Amino acid sequence: MKTNTLLVKNMVCQRCVMAVETILKTEGINYLKVIFGEIELEQALTEEQKTILQTKLAQIGFELIDNYTSAIIEKIKQLVIKRARNEEEIDSRKTKLSIYIATMLHHEYTYLSSLFSAIEGRTIENYFIEQRIEKAKELLIYDQLTLSQIAFQLDYSSVAHLSTQFKKITGLTPTYFKELGTLKRKALDSI
Repeated sequence: MKTNTLLVKNMVCQRCVMAVETILKTEGINYLKVIFGEIELEQALTEEQKTILQTKLAQIGFELIDNYTSAIIEKIKQLVIKRARNEEEIDSRKTKLSIYIATMLHHEYTYLSSLFSAIEGRTIENYFIEQRIEKAKELLIYDQLTLSQIAFQLDYSSVAHLSTQFKKITGLTPTYFKELGTLKRKALDSI
């Protein structure tokens, strides 16, 4: 990690990126780019700038990550969210989740998995399933795709597999959930 790269907890969508960019512009902090969970700065922040940035980020639900363990956990979450939502490169989608994460973070998967479980109290795989189900909920609510299309888009082997996982996580069938609407949706950063 470069000294001029800051990691930000809970940045999981494009609106999050835009909100952070707005804060940086308002505070006159020059940056090269802002992506999910990262701010690449032109130069290191002064202590005063860092304090102001931490305060402004906290006001909108974000947090600067200062320690190495938290940074790794946040990176794992970002990778899992991208994979669950099929937002990574097409070549990466064919790679097993464990290999994908280990390759991207340059650590053994067993180490990453143990660390994630110890800190988060759940496995990476469970977190991945929860993220996929949240995406399925989103697609069901939009009502533009059939259940078969949603299963295909989220790389499920079958509609039955999606339905089984959906019911296990939510307690509802996808069809019943669709009837209920948005009542059961969660924000990505609260999962």
